[in-house]
Amino acid sequence: MSRTRVMLGAGAAMLASLVLVACGESPEADPVAVPTPTATVAAPRTLLAANYDEAMLGAKIEGAQGTELESVLTAQGRAIGRLVSFVACPRETADCDPAAMPEGTVYTYVHRVTVDEDVADLQETDPAVEAPATIFRSTRRATGFNGSIGYSREQAQAALGDADAIGVTSDQGELIWRVTSGEGWKPGATITFWWQSTLPPEGPAEAWQFETRSMSANASAPFPPADMPVE
Repeated sequence: MSRTRVMLGAGAAMLASLVLVACGESPEADPVAVPTPTATVAAPRTLLAANYDEAMLGAKIEGAQGTELESVLTAQGRAIGRLVSFVACPRETADCDPAAMPEGTVYTYVHRVTVDEDVADLQETDPAVEAPATIFRSTRRATGFNGSIGYSREQAQAALGDADAIGVTSDQGELIWRVTSGEGWKPGATITFWWQSTLPPEGPAEAWQFETRSMSANASAPFPPADMPVE
């Protein structure tokens, strides 16, 4: 075989290899790894807490138990406080009947938490151990929540010694009021928490929790439906 024919054969082989690479058919190409998608978990979102103002409230919704629902906060076999809740229509509403209210009406959910007198006697056995935070929260997603939320700063000042002692967050749609500063909740003191939803209450639901001094109490209060209505 002549030297010229060998060179021509080698050139043809190289050309064929280049054609395969250009067409994406190279047998030596490494497979491309496909990344596995991972779920993104939303972090708790800090909310702006507005002051409670009764002037924004209209008539209260009346249910089977009246316009207000009271629950005893019980933990470890003892009462540690009480929760009084109601839902109101916008101000200047004389009769709050959700069936007669227009779509998009904003309802204000109000919760008054009072700590019992003797809860203050329950101290940590080891003073070096930091006491757990006092928290009032929903235990399921607040459907229809419009972003308006807060508490009574005047009552926080009286109960905790600091009007700005409470931080508010939303975690996976659940609403959380957390005492972050102050002198501790004074026995017998009440703090009013509120939030708004474009959905009226479906009825009382055990969807609330109060935590203080390593004790946790579940409570029933008005709550909107678990799912948004289908358009």
